[in-house]
Amino acid sequence: MTTVTVKNIPPELYERLKQRAAENRRSINSEIIICIERAVQGSTPRNVDEIIATARKLRESTKGYLLTDEELDRIKKTGRP
Repeated sequence: MTTVTVKNIPPELYERLKQRAAENRRSINSEIIICIERAVQGSTPRNVDEIIATARKLRESTKGYLLTDEELDRIKKTGRP
């Protein structure tokens, strides 16, 4: 396993990590590893072409719907279905 040293952790951040580690019954080291895993887990590159294609489909499917102020007020007053 690789070892990483983190320097200059602000005291308030260290205290929050320590508190979270205690709440989760983990060591501070284990808590830091969990935080890093969660931070990088969703960092896979997104396909811009797919995002644009999805946006265009959504725009096409809703182009005939006009939401007026009156309709929006009515929806707010009646609540969601």
